[in-house]
Amino acid sequence: MFESIRHESSNPSIPTLFSYTRTSDPTPVKSARSTRANIIEEEDDSDEKFGRLYGSSPAMAEVFHMIERVAPSDVSVLIVGESGCGKELIAQTIHELSSCADAPFIAINCGALPATLIESELFGYEKGAFTGAQKMHQGFFERAQGGTLFLDEITEMPIDLQVRLLRVLETGRLVRVGGDKEIECDVRVLAATNREPLEAVRDGRLRQDLLYRLAVFPIVLPPLRNRDDDVVLLAQRFLKERNDQYNTHKYFADGVEEKLRQHDWPGNVRELKNCVQRAYIMADKVVDIDTLVPLKPCERTGSRNVMEFEIGTPLEEVERQLIFATLDRFQGNKRRVAKALGVSLKTIYNRLNGYSTDKDDSNTLDSNHSYVENNRTAMSDSYYLA
Repeated sequence: MFESIRHESSNPSIPTLFSYTRTSDPTPVKSARSTRANIIEEEDDSDEKFGRLYGSSPAMAEVFHMIERVAPSDVSVLIVGESGCGKELIAQTIHELSSCADAPFIAINCGALPATLIESELFGYEKGAFTGAQKMHQGFFERAQGGTLFLDEITEMPIDLQVRLLRVLETGRLVRVGGDKEIECDVRVLAATNREPLEAVRDGRLRQDLLYRLAVFPIVLPPLRNRDDDVVLLAQRFLKERNDQYNTHKYFADGVEEKLRQHDWPGNVRELKNCVQRAYIMADKVVDIDTLVPLKPCERTGSRNVMEFEIGTPLEEVERQLIFATLDRFQGNKRRVAKALGVSLKTIYNRLNGYSTDKDDSNTLDSNHSYVENNRTAMSDSYYLA
């Protein structure tokens, strides 16, 4: 069993975080060096489950094997994968199968912390270190002492702060902001990114020396589209979770499996889970899947108060159509048109007279008449002219 620990920052802009520690259990904790059969949780005998992860595809079998090999060690792991693949689940599984499973697991998103505060939140600060530092504050490294610190989206960390992070990883010591005393930190660091690491280095988002320090053991998590029939397995799992939670017995309609296989799932497992949950809510008994629902634009209803212009339309043409449409809205009242458009009444008269006498634009004028007529009713020439 795991007990959550609440971590609150003295700075109100920092979100509350939770770490998880294993509570005492009469059942002996399984060794991280046990076989894969023992690693899989007892309550689920399926070969498709490994720690917190599900999958039966060859790609995931390779990931499971790598987790099994690296979990007992204390080396840093860099998890690479697209958004929504489950990188944090891999980090949690590595922690739970390691020798520090009883210690805290703290996960932070480097992109979610303000750049001005991430240093003090990572390494802590002393009382009086800056305005508002009314008491000593332990950072994430200290709170994760003896356990695991997961740095998600590591490439979003400010480049200058990566230098200090590298030193902490190399020395195992840190200094709080505003302090001068070195503090021992026994923390295993796992990191993740949805970017290609070497490309991030070339783009200046990740220091090369930090990359090599974190990627002692890299794990590349495949996207859902490359996991064969795992999409069906996961969909069934998510539906089962809904049924168990609400004590229902809903099931997938015929043909759903084929729909799941055909969709590309750019949002990966996160998209699939949301899709199943949405379909579950909409279904009475038989759950059908519409994979394109989130991607369908809302159908626009005709509105006489809205105009659209193609990018690159000349300003003169935009002005012409806008004046005609505004005339239509105010039923030919030129004074109200001038007020609505923020110009003088004389300007409106000049524009309309110019349109009527410009023979070269006669075809365009006719088309604009048609535009107004389509949105309202046909109008005579005297409608536009003084």
